[in-house]
Formats: sequence, structure tokens, C-alpha cells
Amino acid sequence: MNKDAPDDVAGAGISSIQPVRTHSWEHRVVRLFNTLTRREEELKPVGGGRVKVYSCGPTVYRYVHVGNLRTFMFADLLCRALDYVGYETEQVMNITDVGHLTDDTFDRGEDKMLVSARLEKRSTEEIAEHYTNAFMQDAAAVNIRPASHYPRATAYIPQMIDIIGRLIDKGHAYEVGGTVYYDIASFPAYGRLSRNSTDSLLAGTRGEVDPRKKHPGDFTLWKAAGEHRLQVWPSPWGDGFPGWHIECSAMSMALLGERFDIHTGGSDNVFPHHEAEIAQSEGATGHRVVGCWMHGGHLLLKGTRMAKSAGNFFRVTELADQGFDPLAFRYLMLQAKYRTKLNFSVEGLAGADRALAQLRQRVREWSSGPDGDAADYDARFRATLEDDLDLPSAMALVSELARAGVAPRAKARLLQDWDRVLGLDLGREPPVAALPDGASELLAARDQARAARDFATADRLRKTLAAMGVQVVDTPEGQQWKPATLRRERN
Repeated sequence: MNKDAPDDVAGAGISSIQPVRTHSWEHRVVRLFNTLTRREEELKPVGGGRVKVYSCGPTVYRYVHVGNLRTFMFADLLCRALDYVGYETEQVMNITDVGHLTDDTFDRGEDKMLVSARLEKRSTEEIAEHYTNAFMQDAAAVNIRPASHYPRATAYIPQMIDIIGRLIDKGHAYEVGGTVYYDIASFPAYGRLSRNSTDSLLAGTRGEVDPRKKHPGDFTLWKAAGEHRLQVWPSPWGDGFPGWHIECSAMSMALLGERFDIHTGGSDNVFPHHEAEIAQSEGATGHRVVGCWMHGGHLLLKGTRMAKSAGNFFRVTELADQGFDPLAFRYLMLQAKYRTKLNFSVEGLAGADRALAQLRQRVREWSSGPDGDAADYDARFRATLEDDLDLPSAMALVSELARAGVAPRAKARLLQDWDRVLGLDLGREPPVAALPDGASELLAARDQARAARDFATADRLRKTLAAMGVQVVDTPEGQQWKPATLRRERN
């Protein structure tokens, strides 16, 4: 590992705040679905109680959409759950700021960073900085905790060159005219993750095959720079730039070592990206590097996958502009298993928004009630996390606890503890709105009328306040008020 290489993004470095652990990992049996083997397997971390997680992060050439955020949220929920049951997690999430082509499957097209730089008339550095900061803000809006490290691809070029050199030396790669290709025929396990064969790869080839490749499925590790390219680095094979796949092999092993526990990403990363990573990392080291490959399902809009290229997506800021709490999106995502596809709708989000507001209100009310015990519920909650991150069952347990005859304060305390995983800010106080002019005087007059048992005047003042947008509720502790605002109409 190059200790001089920066591994975090300005303003979003290592998180120093860790949740208080009340459980121990030694007696936990966590089972996770491994895409490589297509079955659930027991988590056995290389480092005992410390779980090392690598998560494919954003390519910072454009804003991320809520479909992207679902994938990043899945990795966040995984780390939160592991922390909750007693493990310590170290998560690396890369920032791709070079090398991601517009058609990576077939090694064609332009680098997405350069496309955006040209369209926006900015440098690639400016593009990367702007969209990285936007990603951090959007992730924070839905309570995705900062990863331990955010390495930028451009800071790890030496590590990439080193791995490529090792692959050439071991017969897994070859150079033609300054471009280095991975020879998939040299790695018999290629295709195991995605269940692709070399024949199917050949059948799926579109357009003219690069004649310099030994096999159409061979992929680029290092690409020779053409004229006028903005991002270029020297290498033993000439000036050029890295392929997208080699970046994650270099950054994951540089920061987590040559054996780590979990690699996460979206289901669209299975091929070609993660298939190529396995070939690169295992080809260079001679052994298995990743213990468990985990992939999140797509978020759909009207049955179609959300994608920047299709233009059928929302930013989380757009949802907030429509009056939704961004964490209502998180609440909605918790209703579905992370591996399944989920159809997004504004109606579903509106329902989640109402349910979340109601749950927070009930937690506030329960917090002042009598206390009791709810240990059995906590054991069941932990069991849902250990069962391949079964968050829909965890949310069903939230609903069951809300209806159960458990002491109110015990409910509130347990739900706020579970919120270390759920990330819904259940303890958040409602925003304090300013009273309209004259409302304070009317509230005081109504209070006096109630004290004098002049209920006719109190009712009249209540109606006057309601017309001003102030809803008044009488409680045993006295009158309380809140703004009677209406949610704006949505398309």
C-alpha cells in the first residue's frame, strides 16, 4: 500500500464516531448470500471481529440518482447491521474519476469524465470535485454513514501499474501497441461469478471486434492515450490511462489487503466489472481475495431500471423539493429485500413519508411513559439482521412492537437503539414553525377562556386559529398547537 496516497475525499474522511456496541460477535452466526456460490454462507471474517468491506462507489461525472443511492444504502445497512450484532467494520468506497468508458462491456466509447468535462466546459478535476461533493451531500441526506476510506482512482495509478505488470509476468495479460489486455483464456474461472462462458461472451459481441485482442472477451487493463487526451499517465507501455476494472482491484487490495471479507455493488456490476476484478486480483495474487460477493437489486421506475443514460431517474434533492423527507426514501427501501428489484413510485414514497412521521411521533409520545423490558424483541431483531440482512422482517418487527403491550418507554428506547441500523432519525424533533402574526395573543386568550370554563369562546378562538393555519389540540397538560400545513400537490 502506498501510504502517501490520499484515501479520503476533502470534507468526508474517516468517520470517527462508532456506535456503542452492546453485543459481541463471538456468539453470532451471520449468514449472507454470496453471488459467487449462489447460496447463503456463514460470515467468517479474516480478522476475527473486524469485517473488511469494499463497496463500488460512484463515477463522479454526473449526479447520482435514487437508484444509485439504493445500492450505496444497501452497503451502509450491511455495515450498520454488522456493527449492531457486535462486529467492527472497515469500509472502503472508491471514487471513480478516470477510466470508466461509455461502453465498458465492449471496451468502446469515450471516458465518461472527459465527456462531462467537454459538455460542461470544465476541467476533469473540477468535474470530479463538483460531483463528488454532490454525492456526499446526497448520501448524507439519506443517512448513509461515511465510509472509512474514499480513495480516488487517480491517486492509485502506481498500484494499478504494479498489478498490470504482475499479470503480464504471470501470463495473464499481453501488450499490443501500448495497450494492455487481460487474456481471459489464461484464467479458467473467468465467468464463474456471472455464469458466462467464453462462447456466450463471443455471441454477445456487438459490432467490429478489436483485432488486437486474442479473444473478443479480453478486456483492457491499460489503454494507450490518443491525441489530445486530458488525463494521461506514464507507464512501462507508454503514456495512457487505466481501464475501469483494474482500479477497484488496486484500491481494494491497497487499503484492505490481499484477503478481505465482503465486496458489494449493484447487480449491474456483476458483469463485466466484478468478473474482471476477480480475474485481475486472483490472477495477480494466485489466491482468492474476496470472501463474499454481495449485490443489490435494481430500483425500477414504471418497470424499467433507473439509469442516467435513460434519463428516467430522480435525484434525492428533487424528492425533497416536492416536500418529502429524504429519509422517507430510506424507509421505503427498507420494505424490500436488498437483492430484489423494487418499483419506485411517488405514491409509495408518500405512504412512507406519512408512516415515518407517525412513527417518530409515537416514539416521542412513548418516551415519557412508564418503562419495562423488551429484550425478546431485540433478540428477534438481531436474528433478522443475521439472516442475510432481512430488513423487511426487521420492519415488520417494528410494526409488531408498536402494537405490542410493551411498556411505552421500553418501546421508544428499543426503537431508538434499532435506529442505529435503520437510520431513520426516529428521535428527531419536529421542526418548530413560527406562529402567524396575532396567533400568540389568540392562544393566550383561548388559554384564559379554558381556565374560566368559557368553552364557547375557546371553540370560537380555535376556529379563528385554524383559519390562520394553526391547529390547536387540548391535552391534559394544556393546549398544544402545530401548523396545519397542507402538502403541495404532486404530479
